[in-house]
Amino acid sequence: MLKDKVRTLLNEALDQDKSLFLIDFSMGADNGIKVVLDGDKGVSVQDCMKVSRAIEHNLDREEEDFSLTVTSAGAASPMVIPRQYKKNVGRKVKVQTSEDVYEANLIDANENGIVLEWKAREPKPIGKGKRTVQKKKEITFSDIKEAKVILKF
Repeated sequence: MLKDKVRTLLNEALDQDKSLFLIDFSMGADNGIKVVLDGDKGVSVQDCMKVSRAIEHNLDREEEDFSLTVTSAGAASPMVIPRQYKKNVGRKVKVQTSEDVYEANLIDANENGIVLEWKAREPKPIGKGKRTVQKKKEITFSDIKEAKVILKF
């Protein structure tokens, strides 16, 4: 079956460069193959071309017609797998849970979840005015509805 052959070729291509990893792989009824990659050091056009060629050059269009698209996860795309969180440690992120939305620095990511840190202004315990306090929150992956890196220009 074409899908199994493509998956095998894709896995072989990713084995050639351990810094790249798969975000999404789908195949439509019209044999439209879509591969979305990310990488520990980002994904270059050359990386996409290398994976595309590894798949395309090992399939026979005479046997089965197909279209192939290999792209990188967009900078504004939500993070979906733990490895993406790990590569973005140290960056500012926006994380939505069922209870709250956090805009904070991603300071750690492990197999269970993430740790966020930010500064907040809170009323002083005694007297008038506010003070700046350091906040920290651990969030498990199962509690995250959506998380994106906040891009700075």
